Amino acid sequence: MLADTLKGFVPALLATHYVGPLAGVLAGGAAMLGHWRPLFMGFARGGKAVATCGGAFLAVAPVVGGIGLIVWIVTFALFRYASVASIVAALSLPVVAVLLEEPWPVIAFAALAALAVIVLHRPNISRLRAGTETRFRFRRKPQTPTGRPVVSDGRTGKARSS
Repeated sequence: MLADTLKGFVPALLATHYVGPLAGVLAGGAAMLGHWRPLFMGFARGGKAVATCGGAFLAVAPVVGGIGLIVWIVTFALFRYASVASIVAALSLPVVAVLLEEPWPVIAFAALAALAVIVLHRPNISRLRAGTETRFRFRRKPQTPTGRPVVSDGRTGKARSS
């Protein structure tokens, strides 16, 4: 995840520093595209570009990126779905960018990035609606002394080893 974040952060930071916010968002957008359809994988499907987007925003508009990160963490802690946290955090970016009166390239990038994250999460949205999306567990399942997980036998509710 750190590598994906840096993939968006470094080019966006350098472009923003040496050229300006428009170049920064273009570099961040290019990094997101490269994460989604990597050149070295023959433009086959890559990742969903959430961490790359976060890195780009931390470089171009650090407060917007930081608030997006906080939104992601809080949403993930509450609901335990990475996909929900990613979508909610992405939707927060344009709102925060407008409220903080960021330059127009940052606001446009925030809106397009939010749209991209939603589009790339369509399969997750379908699984959420069907109730089959994987929820993160903070704790491991209890294990027996033999190292096997403890499961309920379904009929009596008593625990047994698998």
